[in-house]
Amino acid sequence: MMSAEALEAALRAIGAERYHVHHPFHHLLHGGKLTKDQVRAWALNRYYYQASIPAKDASLLARLPTPDLRREWRRRLVDHDGDGVHPGGVERWLALTDGLGLDRDYVTSLAGLLPATRFAVDAYVRFVREKSLLEAIASSLTEMFSPDIISQRVSGMLRNYDFVTAETLAYFTPRLTQAPQDVAFALAYVKEHADTAEKQQQVLAALRFKCDLLWSQLDALHFAYVEPGLPPPGAYRP
Repeated sequence: MMSAEALEAALRAIGAERYHVHHPFHHLLHGGKLTKDQVRAWALNRYYYQASIPAKDASLLARLPTPDLRREWRRRLVDHDGDGVHPGGVERWLALTDGLGLDRDYVTSLAGLLPATRFAVDAYVRFVREKSLLEAIASSLTEMFSPDIISQRVSGMLRNYDFVTAETLAYFTPRLTQAPQDVAFALAYVKEHADTAEKQQQVLAALRFKCDLLWSQLDALHFAYVEPGLPPPGAYRP
C-alpha cells in the first residue's frame, strides 16, 4: 500500500502521460491549425460532455451519505447548471457554440453528434452511477490537470482565430477557480478513503479510464474532421 503522498504522485503521473492536453487534435486546436468548421465540430461534440456533467454529478450526489458531503458536491451542480439567475457552465458553452455560428436548437438536439462522442460520454455517466463512490469521485480528478489545458486553449484560440473572442470563450474563466476547489475536496477524499492497496489500484484505474475517455473523444474528432476526414452518417457535416 502506498502512502497518501505516493498515491497523489501516482495520480499526477497518470495525467502527465494520458491527459488529452497531449492529443494532436488539441495541439491543432490551440495552435490555430483548424478551420472554423473543425472548431465548430469540436464545440458541438463537446457540448454533450458538458451537458452530461450535471447528470453525472446528480447521480453521485444521491449516493453521498452525509449533508456536508452532499452540500460540497451540490456546488458542482450549480457551477454547471446555474442557479436560475447566474448562468452555469452548460449555458456558457452554448454561448460558445452560438458565437461560432451554430444553431442552438441543432446543438442541443444532439442530431450532429459523433457516435463515438455519445458512447464515451454515456460510458462516463454509467461509470459514475455504477462504480463505488470512491471510484466515482476519483474519476473527477482529471480536473487536477485542467488549468493547464484551459490556459493553453484560451490563449491559443484568442491569438490564432479571428472568429473567437474573450466573450465567446467565457466558459473557461470560472473553471480556473472552480476546478482547483473541486480538486481540493476530491483529492482529499480519495487520499483518505483509499485505505487499502486494492482501493488505491481502483482509484488509479478510475483516473486512467477518465483520461482514456477524454482522449477517445478527440480521436473521434480527428478521424472525422481532420484525417482522413470521414464523418459517419448523421454526424455534423460542414
